[in-house]
Amino acid sequence: MKSARIIIFSFALILTTTVILSYKYSQNDDRFITYAVNPKKQELKLYWKSEKGENFRSIQNLKSWLQKNKKGLVFAMNGGMYKADNSPQGLFIENQETLSLLDTSSGGGNFYLKPNGVFYITTDNVPVICPTRDFKDNGEIKYATQSGPMLVIDGQIHPAFKEGSTNLNIRNGVGILPDGRVIFVMSKKEINFYDFANYFKSLGCKNALYLDGLVSRTYLPEKEWTQTDGNFGVVIGVTIPKK
Repeated sequence: MKSARIIIFSFALILTTTVILSYKYSQNDDRFITYAVNPKKQELKLYWKSEKGENFRSIQNLKSWLQKNKKGLVFAMNGGMYKADNSPQGLFIENQETLSLLDTSSGGGNFYLKPNGVFYITTDNVPVICPTRDFKDNGEIKYATQSGPMLVIDGQIHPAFKEGSTNLNIRNGVGILPDGRVIFVMSKKEINFYDFANYFKSLGCKNALYLDGLVSRTYLPEKEWTQTDGNFGVVIGVTIPKK
């Protein structure tokens, strides 16, 4: 009887935890536009240049290029900061080729608010976010983009962020949910770093990375959010085959 009670209790605990997590994932916060991706089932890629060496720059340019290559764009967001010539600031890996080196130096601005970090996808389609100091290229990284600061580090909000801060801006970022999916988030209105990071933490993200601010754009027609302009470096996209 005792063992039966333990089994029933364990099952109830698992069921309760599942319900709580499901509630967290399904919460609809009007402050944000969000999109969760399973890289093992969906085609998630990072884009910078076409086969002609031309920077995509905008979501519309990427969308048009994909259409020519018989692919439909279902989601896109600017990914990581960039220099004046639209080249990635810090690390950028595409199809296992390092096109821009990891930046471990110090400086001013959001990118250098340590710890900054790297979002990458392995050749087995496993998504990872880690502080720059922990990043190691073992040759099995398919895509990677570096940005900063980290929003959430091992379940804790970045120590430099202050609750109630008046440093408000449009912001976008990326996190890893407990079930392994990638969650992309952009604020619909100006928000401070603390509240933005806290949203990722409320979703159960152990690690999350800031991508950019005022320039941020998101294309997500399924939620009637279709920003296709912009002037970026790296663009993150999810596609489907198009007949």
